[in-house]
Amino acid sequence: MREGLQGPAPEERPHPTGRRNGQGIRIDPETEAEPDTRRTVLSALVKNEPGVLAKISGLVSRRQFNIESLTVGTTTNPETSRVTVVIEESEPGIRQVETQLAKLVNVISVRELGDDAVGRELVVLKVHGDEPDKVHAVTEMYGGTTLHAGRDTITIEITGDEQTVDDAVDAYQQFGVRELARTGQTALARGGEWTTYAEEERYERMQTQPETNDD
Repeated sequence: MREGLQGPAPEERPHPTGRRNGQGIRIDPETEAEPDTRRTVLSALVKNEPGVLAKISGLVSRRQFNIESLTVGTTTNPETSRVTVVIEESEPGIRQVETQLAKLVNVISVRELGDDAVGRELVVLKVHGDEPDKVHAVTEMYGGTTLHAGRDTITIEITGDEQTVDDAVDAYQQFGVRELARTGQTALARGGEWTTYAEEERYERMQTQPETNDD
């Protein structure tokens, strides 16, 4: 007969594996699941200065954010460019990306765009030219443009929303896609809504400035 406390022997007892929090309370691994993520688009207005894109990409890599695409291009103001970042993160992660971008010296304004933002993407792809008529039919179906048609290959450009580009790339797989280059998404807020607040403020200042008379 075993003496001492009743119950299972130490080696028979369950051993919890969850980590402990700051108060020493063990956390159940099943309840500490990864937070839900969502996909969103951030638009940043930046100064046209050397190294600005390197600073943004460096911030992204250091923080290990889930960046799907990053594009940059000019705006109506020759002194600024627009950086469009597509990310998939948890809600706190999205807010952190937005905050960290806003802290960069070269960044003027950052804003998360809504689901109704107008976004476009471009893909250039090269397929085998064995069936030119069928390739042309697919290109017409997706509103694309044939950039070059050679004896062995056909190079096509497709522009559209992300789903359209995805569908077009899938449709060309039947011919054999030899090479592909894709830009990533660029976007603006829909309708009269401004994409960044800094652009709205600049526009309003320009409208209120008195006209100069050079005569």
